[in-house]
Amino acid sequence: MSGLGKLRVAVIGAGAAGLCAARHLLSRPDTFAPPVVYELSKNIGGTWVYEERVGYHDNGLPIHSSMYRDLRTNIPKEVMSFPDFPFANHLPSFVHHTEVRKYLKQYCDHFRLWDHIQFGTSVASVTPLDVKGGWNGLAWNVNSNNGVDHSKSTTERFDAVMVCNGHFYDPYIPAIPGLEKFKGTLMHSHDYRTAEPLAGKSVVLLGAGLSGLDIAMELSNVEAQVILSHGQQPLASPLPPGVQQAPPVTSVLDDGTLEFKNGERTKPEVFLFCTGYNFTFPFLDKKVGVKVQEHLVWPLYKFLIPPAYPSLFIVGICRAICPFPHFHIQSQFILSVLDGSFRLPSREEMEKDIELDITARCSRGIATRHILKLDSEQWAYNDELARLGGFKPLPRYWSNLYESNKVFRARDMLNYKSYSYTVLDNMEWKVHDLHGQQLQKPLAVKIQM
Repeated sequence: MSGLGKLRVAVIGAGAAGLCAARHLLSRPDTFAPPVVYELSKNIGGTWVYEERVGYHDNGLPIHSSMYRDLRTNIPKEVMSFPDFPFANHLPSFVHHTEVRKYLKQYCDHFRLWDHIQFGTSVASVTPLDVKGGWNGLAWNVNSNNGVDHSKSTTERFDAVMVCNGHFYDPYIPAIPGLEKFKGTLMHSHDYRTAEPLAGKSVVLLGAGLSGLDIAMELSNVEAQVILSHGQQPLASPLPPGVQQAPPVTSVLDDGTLEFKNGERTKPEVFLFCTGYNFTFPFLDKKVGVKVQEHLVWPLYKFLIPPAYPSLFIVGICRAICPFPHFHIQSQFILSVLDGSFRLPSREEMEKDIELDITARCSRGIATRHILKLDSEQWAYNDELARLGGFKPLPRYWSNLYESNKVFRARDMLNYKSYSYTVLDNMEWKVHDLHGQQLQKPLAVKIQM
């Protein structure tokens, strides 16, 4: 604890999750000392920082940005914002990434976060200590490096650590037999910045998640011939000319030809992976026991807390979520744990809860690699954390608007970002298309509360 008897909390990362964590810690000076936020780069924003270069910075550290030049959000700003800090009203519902970065800077200004961020600082290790009188008998040593060549080493002690290091910077490339035989350009969306270098080329794009679909649209605008290879049901939305769908690539033949699951073959100039990212926590001491297996980070109670070390919090690892509100809820729940508003179950009870939750998800046919993909279940999760922590849940319109946008997107990938949303009150909202015509809310949306 600090000399004033307040809890000291380290925050690793100054992306949206880390900034949200710092904002809530600063809102409780009665219980928490000002946080220390460690940020590897010289900027706030994490994945929202656009870096035209790929590969490595001049100092030899890897470039973490996966942002591409023309990205616009796929979530309306009306539900993408932190609930206590809306985007500016004059902005369209689907904003360019530069507006998100500007928004995060304004968030830092408003909540006075800047002075608590240590830029250009890499966290080398996070080590638990058994400390008499510590929170739950624990404390943490955080060793960090900074300076021009990151040679200056510092160790500080904290009562708790919030890990907010993101998971959009270590590309995942699936094991495809014969991949080393591919003769063309092999790349991951992590290194995609603009469509122009691929103009007019034949491209097989593996993965039809939101980034994959976005990039396919961009490539069609520069007359690339795109085969969108994925294992989902065929997309119902119209696709632009030059984009066709195919099943997953299963192998690469000796001459570099790609073979699809249905036996068809093609020999593209570019093989572009839009297959997501790996989780990585290189600074965590191994005895903490947090494992990554088939894209599942475990064991974590409520996808946040390792039962053996309950003052460590892994924030923002869930996928297919509305991220900023999700961070907002998780951060408040963490504070409720640390200040005693919510008393954690015993280690054994938390471990049992994790086991039952994973077993239940697997029994519903959810593969291990998709357990962290909450999708529509995020709303029940958020509400549960708010109930347990005794704080205000998200407004009721939030889930319905978000889920409705998913339906509009599935129907019309080409035009959904031209829609304009308006929130009317805690329950109601409306949406207009590009021509100002009010659209009917999708009837098929069912929200689990």
